[in-house]
Amino acid sequence: MAVIVISGTGTEIGKTVVTAALAAVARTQGRTVAVLKPAQTGLAPGEPGDAAEVVRLAGDGVTGVELARFPEPLAPATAARRAGLSPVRPHDVATAAAKLATEYDLVLVEGAGGLLVRFDDEGATLADAARLLDAPVLVVTPAALGTLNSTALTAEALRARGIEMLGVVIGSWPSAPGLAERCNVIDLPEAAGGAPLLGAVPEGAGALAPAEFRARATTWLAPPLGGTWQP
Repeated sequence: MAVIVISGTGTEIGKTVVTAALAAVARTQGRTVAVLKPAQTGLAPGEPGDAAEVVRLAGDGVTGVELARFPEPLAPATAARRAGLSPVRPHDVATAAAKLATEYDLVLVEGAGGLLVRFDDEGATLADAARLLDAPVLVVTPAALGTLNSTALTAEALRARGIEMLGVVIGSWPSAPGLAERCNVIDLPEAAGGAPLLGAVPEGAGALAPAEFRARATTWLAPPLGGTWQP
């Protein structure tokens, strides 16, 4: 698979760190990687964004690309409108990702928030870009209570659009999981409509030194993603 779209069931659940882990594992296999962030919100010009964070954690051989940046920490459509800037369109995302796929072994497209967060005022979303690319979507979800519902809704939205759900990765696995978290490991594949659970990234992984992050990344992802993790 040359292009993988990474979406979440919400915001602030670990998409960027999961994307970095995917990039780091691909680099251990000798693959070149590009990370495409269609819309970065909530940062001023010059501040490092999500794509830069992936490059920092995953290291050499990873290239970060940002299509648009909007200063307020809002949904991309709202942030673009309030800034008086042109929004990102699904065609822009698909065109950029397809071009990168001719230059890199793996292209990771990291969305903003959840799957159906609007890119523009016409209602275009990351799902539309994934469909144009005919690319699978890897869904990042929390570990805690409530994750089964949000995962099921995301899976249903993907099925309704004819988009492949590659699997689910838990974005921040707690150091002391409770009953709900342990049960969710068993129940998430069913909530995801049969898509597999493909990893669990420990909480705080993004704060690790980059060298340690790269060394440990394979233990967080399952074999289909190049790692060794088992549920």
